[in-house]
Amino acid sequence: MLHDRVLVALDREPGERKSSGGILIPATAALGGKRLAWCRVVAVGSLVRSVQPDDRVLFDPEDKAEVEVSGELYVVIRERDIHAVAADRLGDSPTGLYL
Repeated sequence: MLHDRVLVALDREPGERKSSGGILIPATAALGGKRLAWCRVVAVGSLVRSVQPDDRVLFDPEDKAEVEVSGELYVVIRERDIHAVAADRLGDSPTGLYL
């Protein structure tokens, strides 16, 4: 990867999910508003400072460029488009999140 680019693998699209109240929501239900997505970092460019491979990051799926590498679908995003980082190396945080 070059410069401030981050290569990520999207989490598989979830099927059915449950609300906090236990209501089953089908996979075909439309989500209102803007929804961010979690993904796993695969590779980072030389200028990326806040994430490392295997971190999980939160980003806006509308700010992405998809690429296929060896039959696998990945997404290329800029580091500035990352909203949050979840990593085990951030152990001093009670949530494991760097916001």
